[in-house]
Amino acid sequence: MKGLTIRWSLEGAPDGVVDQLRDFVAETSHGRFTGMSGLRHKTWRVREGEWFEGSYVFATDEARAAFQAEFVAGVADAPGTRIIGSQPVLVEPCDIVAVAEGWDGFEATPRA
Repeated sequence: MKGLTIRWSLEGAPDGVVDQLRDFVAETSHGRFTGMSGLRHKTWRVREGEWFEGSYVFATDEARAAFQAEFVAGVADAPGTRIIGSQPVLVEPCDIVAVAEGWDGFEATPRA
């Protein structure tokens, strides 16, 4: 499996940006990625005042490469860039070593 991390810094971001990001994920982004071909799963993570990121796991190198190329080409207009007011500080591909599902199972939800 092929991973990709895209991270924006929240240092100096406008007040209320985390709430805006949470709303965007719940109302738009979650639906965009649910059922996306080539994507195994995506997780959105945030540390208020520090960073916001998307963590992706793709089924193949080709799926990851295609998504990464499309994202990088349009990074200036990416929703995260527009909401936060700056471009990502990290776009990093990686290999996923393993994934385990815990006893309580996997839950796909637009808002935690």
